Amino acid sequence: MNYQEQALSGATGVELIVALYDGWIRFLYRAAAACEADDVIERRYAVKRALDILMYLEARLRPDIGGEPAKALSDFYAAMFTMTLEASHSGSAEEMQKVIACVRNVKEAWVVVAKDPAANRALPRELRTSSERRGAPAIVSQQPVAGVSAGWSA
Repeated sequence: MNYQEQALSGATGVELIVALYDGWIRFLYRAAAACEADDVIERRYAVKRALDILMYLEARLRPDIGGEPAKALSDFYAAMFTMTLEASHSGSAEEMQKVIACVRNVKEAWVVVAKDPAANRALPRELRTSSERRGAPAIVSQQPVAGVSAGWSA
């Protein structure tokens, strides 16, 4: 088991989402650094990895269950996708920093949600840990958990 696997082995589902946001932000920083260094290959690699994470998060949204909060997250992901591509196309580290600031704001909301044990029951089954899957059944609610809802269900 490598360091990353060990660090995440005891994480809850919401903590795993926070880890995905951390990875997303890490690759955006790499893309910004590549823009500053005028390293096109590294920029493209970092942007691809950042967008892979974004698309993974987007694919797990459940707007049919989550209502407006899920739609808001979907709109956010679409905007971040567009802004990331535009920043990459122009090779602008400054524009990439704007994307990073937006993603960090939403990540901080997830950090708050991660502190609420009820939030994990609103995650899709594949994002819950094995111990969480064996626990109580998922709740399906359109009400925000701790002020934020992803619109996900099991």
